[in-house]
Amino acid sequence: MRGSPAKGTGPLAGLRVVDLTAMVMGPYCTQIMADMGADVIKIEPPDGDDTRYISVGPAPGMSGVFVNVNRGKRSVVLDLRSDQDKIALRELIKKADVFIHSMRSKAIVKLGFSYQDVAAVNPAIIYTNCYGYGRRGPDRDLTAYDDTIQAECGLPAVQQMLTGEANYVGTIIADKVAGLTAVYATMMALFHRERTGEGQEVEVSMFETMASFMLVEHANGAMFTPPLGPAVYPRAVAPNRRPYRTKDGQISALIYNDKQWSAFVEAVRPAWAGDQYATLERRARRIDTVYALVAETLKERTTHEWLALFRKLDIPAAPVCTPDELFDNPHLNAVGLFETIDTPHGPVRFPGVPTWFSRTPGRVAGPAPELGANTREVMEDLELATVEQL
Repeated sequence: MRGSPAKGTGPLAGLRVVDLTAMVMGPYCTQIMADMGADVIKIEPPDGDDTRYISVGPAPGMSGVFVNVNRGKRSVVLDLRSDQDKIALRELIKKADVFIHSMRSKAIVKLGFSYQDVAAVNPAIIYTNCYGYGRRGPDRDLTAYDDTIQAECGLPAVQQMLTGEANYVGTIIADKVAGLTAVYATMMALFHRERTGEGQEVEVSMFETMASFMLVEHANGAMFTPPLGPAVYPRAVAPNRRPYRTKDGQISALIYNDKQWSAFVEAVRPAWAGDQYATLERRARRIDTVYALVAETLKERTTHEWLALFRKLDIPAAPVCTPDELFDNPHLNAVGLFETIDTPHGPVRFPGVPTWFSRTPGRVAGPAPELGANTREVMEDLELATVEQL
């Protein structure tokens, strides 16, 4: 077990990030940077990031969600209404590689930390904006949360096609996909700087990100001129696309390509099998019927029996698990996904870095910081005269 944050050893070792993000989108982005070795300095107001207080935790201000997406960072409390603390932030910016925030455009400009302001202090900096809506559109000043972005990008609509009822998906997918997008956008800007020496401004918005994400498959026929069909991928919204019931439980299986289909039909010999379902193209045209027929057949054996057969036939299949069960998953434990970190409130078993590097692997750098835990050490590193006041 490891305790306090250590110097980064991953591919981003030596990178300094000044992080003014809150909630999940931005902190998830910078959590990945911290896992990959960056020194992430989380700037918080005196009351802290609201996410500190939204779920259970071992101590006040240390909710599970906050602890996970802010692990390995250093917390510095600055009241940016104070001129003295604005000076401190500018000093941090001088020595930073990345400045990232999730404030609305008007708010960050009013504080004096627009891209122009920050680039005047550090021209080589990569400045990443995390917004709900991009600044070039009419919705730029609207507040955005995961639920509202899910609704606007079409997720509840396709869920209704699938289940008969408009629902959000059971995860904060907009926050997380936008956070991942902010990571790759920032990394691309850093790569450009590595080649040219040029800093630049980057903008990532939840709505544009999720619209692009949803339309990967659902754009479909609507992309063409003239349109060849609606913006929907039929297989994804087929009402019978769901985990199959077995004799004693449930299973997920996708008998997709022709090799898999032939192997299934030959091994099981369902009475309904015929030429009309023999090829992927034919099955795609009747996909909901295919799902329904397979569903009836899978009721005939137990989950264990089907899993054994599908694995023998090399057909993708999996048990239906709960999030709790992931902590005991043999594969995840064998590859070392989980990392136990010692913290002031006891050991925490983090879901760790999902990527693997042969030379510069990432790791959970340390626990999430208590509010303002690193203010003094960071100010002393900068040799600021204001340290006694912070």
